[in-house]
Amino acid sequence: MQHHAFEAEPINHTLRTWRANDPRSGVLALVPEAHQDRLPLLQQACRDQALPLAGAVFPALVHGAAFTDRGLWLLPLAPGASRWLIAELAPVAEAAAAQIAEVMEPALAAPGLAGRKPTLYLVFDGLINNIASMLDALYLRLADRVDYAGVNAGSETFQPMPCLFDEARVVGQGVLVLLLPDAERTLLEHGYPVPERVMTATSTVGNCIQSIDWRPAFDVYQAIIGEEYGIALTRENFYQYAVHFPVGILRASDDVVVRIPVALADNGALVCIGEVPENAVLTLLRAPSADAGQCIGRLAVGLGGQDQALNGRNLLAFYCAGRRMHLGETALTELQFLQARTGVATLGGALSLGEIGSTHAWGYPMFHNATLVCTPWR
Repeated sequence: MQHHAFEAEPINHTLRTWRANDPRSGVLALVPEAHQDRLPLLQQACRDQALPLAGAVFPALVHGAAFTDRGLWLLPLAPGASRWLIAELAPVAEAAAAQIAEVMEPALAAPGLAGRKPTLYLVFDGLINNIASMLDALYLRLADRVDYAGVNAGSETFQPMPCLFDEARVVGQGVLVLLLPDAERTLLEHGYPVPERVMTATSTVGNCIQSIDWRPAFDVYQAIIGEEYGIALTRENFYQYAVHFPVGILRASDDVVVRIPVALADNGALVCIGEVPENAVLTLLRAPSADAGQCIGRLAVGLGGQDQALNGRNLLAFYCAGRRMHLGETALTELQFLQARTGVATLGGALSLGEIGSTHAWGYPMFHNATLVCTPWR
């Protein structure tokens, strides 16, 4: 993993070196939104070296214990890795899942993967609003033949932007599909405590919660925040406070899936990042302070930090943009904890607009908000 200035000379030097070491390798690139206009330079450099390219544009990058909107991350893709860029996913979840499965199932059936469980890493355009349903449909087709992981790319303004690319195209409303045969398991954590008070999403449409306990969703959300935290929530200050008080979906596995409200519809519906099933059991979460929920500690243990398994290695880390908005400057404390507790030599990644994975080892893929997603990178 190498972080470079987004300039021709350092990029070309790294790509030439990688090609000389193994001409069968590929390139995964993470680019900040501020440098989106420089993508042609990177694409041309990969074409010049005949190296396949896969990448995405994110609000900002993670660079050690800091966030930056400058430069780019270049990560080598092993020769056995496969990648596909699918533009214009079908709007119906089942059809979109079929598109993904159809391109990658032949590679999954290759003799070289016999007896192995690769990671299916998915990078979606963050404006696609039915990713949770796509994951459900994809699991019905692929089951536990793969480990599932991924993130959402795009602009933190939530304005449409082509954000997924290969060596020839830059597209939006699609997905970048990576099949990684030798990847170590991706871990995901959010550290939100679960309050005792629960309610029911009595009417939802996709990512909009229209009513809670048979009342307009905003009225219920506003009342609970006022009663429990003394905050006078209004339509005008909604976005200022909503990031600090996400909605949690309680699962039968005792897990909680976070949904951050990002807008308020005219009819009082809460518009979230990610779908909320009708009749889901909900709770109002209060975002923790930096590592108050031992999020980093659990990640470090799961990644082998106590056994020094990651000492001197590379860690790919995606950090939810909403989580950073809540924590402010103390988000840097979490990155510092993560680097110190794992002992990695290089910590790199990006701000994400939604995350994919499981907080348990049973492998069912879920779409999350407010998490950290970490993959040891070979």
